[in-house]
Amino acid sequence: VQLVESGGGTVQAGGSLRLSCAASGTLLSIGDMAWYRQVPWKERELVASISPTDTIFYADSAKGRFTISKDKVKNTLYLQMNSLKPEDTATYYCAQRATGSTAYRFWGQGTQVTVSS
Repeated sequence: VQLVESGGGTVQAGGSLRLSCAASGTLLSIGDMAWYRQVPWKERELVASISPTDTIFYADSAKGRFTISKDKVKNTLYLQMNSLKPEDTATYYCAQRATGSTAYRFWGQGTQVTVSS
């Protein structure tokens, strides 16, 4: 299983980015997919998740600004991030877990998002 994130970069506050996570060796439809983020001095934080039946969860920090989606044909997960704030600066990771599991087993290498004020 390989998850490869892309789309990170540096933007000004108020800007937008779309992160992508291309999956191989697995299908997005067989488990929950999620975006996490982490800064060095904090624990990894769940940003958003989507189930095989498209049940979606957003962290309070993401509600109204971020949108998680997936393209089953391309086997790719997305995170559209709008109205970005400096506090959104982090390394963003995509992850997958089997339905019914508590822990995310497969992780990408991460993509850096930096929001300047």
